[in-house]
Amino acid sequence: MKKNRWMLRTVLIASSTFLAIAAAGLRAGQRPAQVAQSDGPQLENTQRETQVVNGNLAVTVDAIAQRSEERLWIAYSVARVADGHSECCGNFNDGEVCGTCRLEGNDHGMSMRGNDSAKLEGSDRLVVLLRAENHKVLRVRVASEDCKLDAGGLRFVLLANANAQESVQFLSRFVLDGNFGAHEHSHMSEEALTAIALHADAAADRAFETFTTANQPAELRKKASFWLGASRGKHGLELLRKMAKDDASPEVRSQVAFALYVSHESTAVDEMIRMAHEDESGHVRGQALFWLAQKAGNKAVGAISGAIENDPETDVKKKAVFALSQLPKDEGVPKLIEVAQSNRNPEVRKQAMFWLGQSNDPRALQFFEKVLTQ
Repeated sequence: MKKNRWMLRTVLIASSTFLAIAAAGLRAGQRPAQVAQSDGPQLENTQRETQVVNGNLAVTVDAIAQRSEERLWIAYSVARVADGHSECCGNFNDGEVCGTCRLEGNDHGMSMRGNDSAKLEGSDRLVVLLRAENHKVLRVRVASEDCKLDAGGLRFVLLANANAQESVQFLSRFVLDGNFGAHEHSHMSEEALTAIALHADAAADRAFETFTTANQPAELRKKASFWLGASRGKHGLELLRKMAKDDASPEVRSQVAFALYVSHESTAVDEMIRMAHEDESGHVRGQALFWLAQKAGNKAVGAISGAIENDPETDVKKKAVFALSQLPKDEGVPKLIEVAQSNRNPEVRKQAMFWLGQSNDPRALQFFEKVLTQ
């Protein structure tokens, strides 16, 4: 339950190429220009270098890292999914979408900040940041193009004309090598997964099809499912439906229920209802009920009430009662009173009475007075 609340709080609270290339400088057979591009993010505490991707993004990055005897940052930009967020550090200034992100030192975290006003309209470009050391990439970060980046005095190479498909292919090698939790570089694998999830390119959808196959580690499938709901739109919902029905792991399917909750697709709730009714695992049915309660709405209330009446497991019925307590009070309290009055299972009635007592609602007090004076 504490984990569910933490996940809910988390949810309520996860560049273009940096210099334009002159058309006259392109020879036949070279990479075509992508789209009109900007000068990239603002940089502090570094000297900007710019290089054009030569042949292939992965080859270019690896060559820069292997030639360097010093630590450095390599960066490029791609189009970002339009989900109303920006990837920033925490030190926002008034009226700015992002503040200064210090790439070195203790400021390692990025947060997804919602752009909930016209004043805070975020960038549609995502900056992928690669930290190279000992001749190889050892860190991946992302930032919105409108963030200021403090490189901590390290060399900073901006790559022009990066290709989004090649970026997904390059980052996927870190995801698939990481083994999530069983490898020393698993944190970098998660960072690479996040970066891919935010690419506005069909190559990212194809990559997530690979990340969620049955032969991938359960931890990867779980984390991939979150991003399918949070960032991948209709294609993400299609994959989540498949995972909800076909994934053999109850732990993964319970995470899919959460991913359906964070999905922006209106029909995601239908799959949550199906899971609450049909999943073979009581744990998964209970998780689906919990996240349905956060959605509220007539469909959710009906599914929760149906579970209280019809689910074969008492533990699931009790979780459904808890789900009623999570609904808006005008929906949840009357339903809890109804369960406390008439449900045939004494454990379920007891659970309803407990959550009514926690509600501090006048209707609950009237109900208790009526019960005690009969």
